[in-house]
Parts: sequence; C-alpha cells; structure tokens
Amino acid sequence: MSFEAKVKELGLTIPPAPAPAAAYVPAVQSGNLIFVSGQLPSENGQLVKGILGNDLVLEDGYRAARLCAINCLGAVKSLVGSLDRVVRIVKVTGFVAATPEFTDHPKVINGASELMQQIFGEHGKHARAAIGMASLPLGVAVEVEMIVEVK
Repeated sequence: MSFEAKVKELGLTIPPAPAPAAAYVPAVQSGNLIFVSGQLPSENGQLVKGILGNDLVLEDGYRAARLCAINCLGAVKSLVGSLDRVVRIVKVTGFVAATPEFTDHPKVINGASELMQQIFGEHGKHARAAIGMASLPLGVAVEVEMIVEVK
C-alpha cells in the first residue's frame, strides 16, 4: 500500500504547508533530506494553546503533537508532491510547553512518533528528542520539527 493510500485509510487530510509565522520557510530540501521547520498544532485555523501540567493534560499534548506531525507532512508534501516519495522519517524533535513538574514529554511526542509509524510502518521509525520548554511561539502547547529522507 502506498503512503498516500495509508493516509486516506487512516482518514487523515494532509493540509498544504502553513504560511511561516516569521522569517523562515516551512521546509528546505538539501539533497535527499528535507528539513521541516517547527510546525505548530493547528487544525482548521485553530491552535492548541496551553501548558501541559497546568491547563492541559497528557492526552491534549498527544493530540497536539499529532497535529504538528500532520502539518510537518504538509510541508514535506508541498516540496515533493507526494508522500510516496518518502524513504524514511529520520528524526523527530518535539518541544513541549510544560510546568517544571510535568515529566511526560516523551509520551506527548508519541503523538507524532506513533502517527509516523502508522503511516510509514518500519520507514516511520526514527531518532527523536522530546524537550520541555517554559513557553512556545503563540502560546502553543507543542511544536514538532522533522528530518525526512525522500527519493
């Protein structure tokens, strides 16, 4: 099954790359690697805002990370035209806005990681970092960036 077909089977819609919020581009291709800028958790123009451990719980963060990952794929698709050109997800870096007491950052970023594995199978397994932050741009709960290998 193609990766594009898998996206449809999962009932997902991959949006076009979002407009940058500052002086950068959504993604850059260098050779066979795409470096995706940090993507925010937005759906239908609405951002998931808040702080994990304060006004948001783990499930909220997981969903936000998943939305970020979908937006990362939008940036990839905008550059190469089809997710079927993906060879593998190389690395995912996730940033979680959280209280000092919140320690489930890896479980939050699983929202992105598990989605990559659902879509790309073995090719979706990747290196990763999950980092806690005091705040993130525009007050969002999570930001995710990726490195993706394409053919």
